Amino acid sequence: MTTLNRLSATEAARQVAAGKIKAEELVAACLERIEARDKEVQAWVHCDPEAALAQARAVDQRGERGLLAGIPVGVKDVIDTADMPTQCNSEIYLGYRPRADAACVALVRRAGGIILGKTVTTEFASRVPSPTRNPHNLEHTPGGSSSGSGAAVADFMVPLAFGTQTGGSTIRPAAYCGIVGYKPSFGTINCAGLKHFAESLDTIGVMARTIEDCALLVHAVSARPPLNLNAKPSRAPRIGFCHTSRWKDASPATQSLLEQSAIALARRGAAVRNLTLPDEFDRLYEAQILIMNYEAARALAWEQANHKDLLSEHLQTTLEKYGAMPRESYSEAMRHARECRARFSELFAEVDALLTPSAPDEAPKGISSTGNSLFNRNWTLLGAPCVTIPGGCGPQGLPLGVQIVGDYDTDARVLECAEWVRQALE
Repeated sequence: MTTLNRLSATEAARQVAAGKIKAEELVAACLERIEARDKEVQAWVHCDPEAALAQARAVDQRGERGLLAGIPVGVKDVIDTADMPTQCNSEIYLGYRPRADAACVALVRRAGGIILGKTVTTEFASRVPSPTRNPHNLEHTPGGSSSGSGAAVADFMVPLAFGTQTGGSTIRPAAYCGIVGYKPSFGTINCAGLKHFAESLDTIGVMARTIEDCALLVHAVSARPPLNLNAKPSRAPRIGFCHTSRWKDASPATQSLLEQSAIALARRGAAVRNLTLPDEFDRLYEAQILIMNYEAARALAWEQANHKDLLSEHLQTTLEKYGAMPRESYSEAMRHARECRARFSELFAEVDALLTPSAPDEAPKGISSTGNSLFNRNWTLLGAPCVTIPGGCGPQGLPLGVQIVGDYDTDARVLECAEWVRQALE
């Protein structure tokens, strides 16, 4: 019998709705796993077992039948929760308790979900690492900035968790931890109550162990139409194998994985063709960094003015540099991004989705770095929906992922393609 903490969210929701298990039993199983493993993994910054169990008992007593009734959810600690601290991994916000839930948290509760706790983030969801470890090998990073969410889902502590992505902070940790990560089209999940780092890039994403579970959570909090990923598609997808201009920065293991995946998909009936991005898309990598940091220097102006000494040295330097940058440089980067978004849509006339790396390699050793967002930054700036699925292991035995990317607001198609790819690669 599958232990309850290992159930998918979709299956657990079915069993709770059918009265086969109680929400309290499901939450207790997750809490037991946290108690057994989190001293090593360090995925949670706040978890109140009694409060979580009280939420679950209330669901059982009311007999709720919401989409997420009784399902535990982890929340990245840059997203506000009224009954738990939101500390952004910064001494500035130690013990800070918001007055209200973020929109996505409130909508989880409305759907009957249980907020299990707050997962560890890097400092303000930026580059400075957290203490979280990769559950597959504690000597390696789980990625960032959604470090705790990725590790908690991968280690069966919770079936669903929110992350955020400004560069690669949902897709990369999901790939490193061997789970599914879904960064929806920009703006899909309302960002009210998120501590912004870069408001034109910040996207709330989700992590789970199945594509179906990711789609369920996003449906519950965004009202995107529900998907039946078990239905047989009318045709195999048309896949554009997109190396990107940075293919040389992918490890041999990642290159081999993507090449072998493309061959396998074609054998299963997909129409696979190489797709090359226009030359000017290469500028998106640098444009994303400029836009992100220019906006961060404004978003964190209060923290810099009043608590500069409590910011990491790296963040201090970044805010000072980009705070002094002329607006013209930012405006030019934004203009270029708009032009590329328009051209990007044209690429999907003959393909449904792109196949591309999730990360340059498996998770690096050590926790002094969260890895490289190189294969995510361009898609984030384009506002594109992205899904990473596990695709095997690298030479150190750690997970590798493959990424499925689509045009803006084609999330259903991207999720359906990702599920088809997942099954084809099994």
